[in-house]
Amino acid sequence: EVQLVESGGGLVQAGGSLRLSCAAYGFTFDDYAIGWFRQAPGKEREGVSCISSSDGSTYYADSVKGRFTISSDNAKNTVYLQMNSLKPEDTAVYYCAATVLVATMIPYEYDYWGQGTQVTVSS
Repeated sequence: EVQLVESGGGLVQAGGSLRLSCAAYGFTFDDYAIGWFRQAPGKEREGVSCISSSDGSTYYADSVKGRFTISSDNAKNTVYLQMNSLKPEDTAVYYCAATVLVATMIPYEYDYWGQGTQVTVSS
């Protein structure tokens, strides 16, 4: 069974940092691209960052460039999202997802999703 499990969310003050983890089970990590998405109340789900497990290519939304870093540990089947200089507008539920297609920031391109982890940034 394919499963993605996020962890690492929490409450942090503006300017602080969090590291999210996405552990993957039930599939060969190397064959997939992994993306991080977020959804704030009343807003659509948006792409934050993604990584191609095959060649390590990474992509970021403009709103997080220079603050967030995505990385993967293929041996552990885990992708990380290091979030620095957090802002109140980063508050959302963060999801990781997997696709057999190329790394993309489009949610409907992804086949498997985790349950999400809440990130709350206070001002």
